[in-house]
Amino acid sequence: MSIDKTAVRDAATVIALRDRDSNPAILMGQRGSKAAFMPNKFVFPGGAVDPEDAQVPLATPLPDLCRDRLDDQCNTDLHHALATAAIRELWEETGLVLGQPGDWRGDVPPDWRSFARTGHVPAADGLQFVFRALTPPGRPRRFDARFFLVDAAHIHGDLDDFSHACDELSHLQWIELDRARDFDLPFITEVVLAEVAARVTDPAPPASVPFFRNDDEESLFLRLYGRPKPEGI
Repeated sequence: MSIDKTAVRDAATVIALRDRDSNPAILMGQRGSKAAFMPNKFVFPGGAVDPEDAQVPLATPLPDLCRDRLDDQCNTDLHHALATAAIRELWEETGLVLGQPGDWRGDVPPDWRSFARTGHVPAADGLQFVFRALTPPGRPRRFDARFFLVDAAHIHGDLDDFSHACDELSHLQWIELDRARDFDLPFITEVVLAEVAARVTDPAPPASVPFFRNDDEESLFLRLYGRPKPEGI
């Protein structure tokens, strides 16, 4: 399937956080030198939403507040697909499982078969929507990326076992939060790190979610509070 390089693709990114109360660290890896998007940069695991992601069952759904804020400034209902894409990308790029033990019902999409063989069904209740960013025009790839924070307590298995990861990210490692800026990071990752730091001491959902929107006409820094509920609900 050919990819329209000028199109903006919906994407999901996962910020896994461990040792929150003692020595907080986040999981990052380095993109390859020949990658079309952000070569050589240290990034969080993540990638574009696949069409099959919308059909993947979840053992537990996203928290209601996160779902509502994902729907804000969005023309289509994407919260389920974004959640499953985040879980799939975490698995593909790190080999870590965000799910609950269980059996899948029906056919398993090809991109999810290795995840299903772990004996888990994806679970989204530990994901917290904390940031959204639209890639500026003129870049070789453009993504409308939603960033999800997840406490490592929700991840099953050995947090240091990356043996099932694909080769998209190298040098996978848990980086102490106060050392993250010593690495070669994309600009937007540095911005997101400030939000992550605020969430370490306050695990409750943020008052609003920042949205760094780079349209063809202008760049705006917006806040997502969630779509207004219809009267009577």
